[in-house]
Amino acid sequence: MQTSELPDLAHTDSRPLHWLATAVAMAAVVAAAGMLQPEPAASASTHRTTAGQGPAPAAAPDPLRATYPLDCGGLEHTVARRAAGDLDGDGRPETVAVVHCAAGSGTPPSGVYVLTRASGAAPRVVATLVDPAQQMSVGALAVRDGVVSATLLGYSSEDVPRCCPDQREAVTWRWQGGAFVRTAGTAPATPVGA
Repeated sequence: MQTSELPDLAHTDSRPLHWLATAVAMAAVVAAAGMLQPEPAASASTHRTTAGQGPAPAAAPDPLRATYPLDCGGLEHTVARRAAGDLDGDGRPETVAVVHCAAGSGTPPSGVYVLTRASGAAPRVVATLVDPAQQMSVGALAVRDGVVSATLLGYSSEDVPRCCPDQREAVTWRWQGGAFVRTAGTAPATPVGA
C-alpha cells in the first residue's frame, strides 16, 4: 500500500489573525442584516403617513347598518343600490342608498337617502333626496365628483300597473349652501322607451 503525502497548503494552517479576520467579517454581515430588516407591518387600524401621502381614507358608511325613515308595515327593507363619495367636501365619504320595502311582487316605491358616519356605531340619515311617498323607483345611481345622479322611474297615472313604470327622469343633486340642491332633470319626465 502506497501512501501519498499531501502538499503543505498555507490556507490549511489556522493562525489567530485568520480567526480574527473571520470574526470581523461575520460581525459585519450580522450588523448589515440587522440594518436591512423590513419595517414591521402596521395594523389595519393604524393610519400611517409618509412623505407625500396622507392618512388612509375613511370608509364610507355601511347602508346595511342604518335606520331609515321608511314605513314598511312590518316588512323588512331592502338596500337596492348604493354609491359612496365625498358629497360635502369635508374629506370623508358619505353613502347614498336606495332603499325600499321588501315586497313580494311589483315595484315598491324607493327612498334615496344620504348617510354619514355618526359618533356612534350606526350611520345616520342626514338627507332624503327622494321620499317613498313620491311613488318613484330608481333605475340607476352614481356618485362622481360630489354629484349624486340617478334615474328615477315613475308612473304617468294610477292606471299604470305598479310593476311597469312608464316614466323616466335623469336627476342630479349637489351639496350647496348647506343643502342638497337638485341641479338637473328639471324637464318633465319622458316616457320609458322614448
